[in-house]
Amino acid sequence: MESPEITKITVDVDINASVELVWACFNTPEHVVKWNAASDDWHTPKASIDLRVGGQFNNRMEAKDGSFGFDFIGTYGEVIENQKISYAMEDGRTVDIFFEAKGSGTHLKEIFVAETENSVELQKEGWQAILDNFKKYVESL
Repeated sequence: MESPEITKITVDVDINASVELVWACFNTPEHVVKWNAASDDWHTPKASIDLRVGGQFNNRMEAKDGSFGFDFIGTYGEVIENQKISYAMEDGRTVDIFFEAKGSGTHLKEIFVAETENSVELQKEGWQAILDNFKKYVESL
């Protein structure tokens, strides 16, 4: 039996902020609820994060009009402070996130295994939009 081909998608952004601030904003529920949305009509009303190997996060993502929502849950497999996070989503797909100090700024890169329901382009656009929102939030602090 042939296994389906795994497609990995990469999104990234340069943020004009220290890697320590980027890390804190990415991994603290009080911050996550302020930036974790792909568009203005969505939000994350609550988030919980247990940032350790074997720990979990749960970001409740909802349409602001209440028409749809879901829990985005992952289990951490690797945590290297200010450098890297790896986690597995509930469906087993994995995500690697790299935090790289670049001068006074930070390069943030996410590599994730694509799902098969939506096009690669759509997935990339959605994840990139969230990262762009994150950049805007961090740089506004």
